[in-house]
Amino acid sequence: MKIRFVKSSDYETISLLINEWWGGRNMSDMLPKLFFGHFTNTSFIAEKDGVIVGFLIGFLSQSQPEEAYIHFVGVHPDYRKHQIGKELYHQFFHVVKGNGSNVVRCVTSPVNKVSIAYHTKMGFEIEIGDSKVDGIEVHSNYDGPNQDRVLFIKHLN
Repeated sequence: MKIRFVKSSDYETISLLINEWWGGRNMSDMLPKLFFGHFTNTSFIAEKDGVIVGFLIGFLSQSQPEEAYIHFVGVHPDYRKHQIGKELYHQFFHVVKGNGSNVVRCVTSPVNKVSIAYHTKMGFEIEIGDSKVDGIEVHSNYDGPNQDRVLFIKHLN
């Protein structure tokens, strides 16, 4: 497997794969093309034999220079549990740490139990929210009315 920086031309391919990888859910709206032009130094593609099998889109915070944010991560369903996500995260951690960031944040929906379990396994902590859903701390209306979110934070050593 090869991990490389994302290119602007990857947008078309990734935007088609997102909905497929998420079982037909409309997820492509969550990843506009601007991410593929403005965050190429902190976003990555995983390829196996020239085929995209994973990606991570993240960026350095302009407002909080010590922080970085992971916006979207995907791994082809046939390649899950092959450490691809882990490798993408570690590549991101390495790059952002080299740029002076020692905190990484990300967000997911409280219904996404797989994402919650994955992030906690990767060493992220769930930030205290204002309510709980199924025993998980959530931030109510974080992304708008009835759009509760689980917020994660990871301190890089």
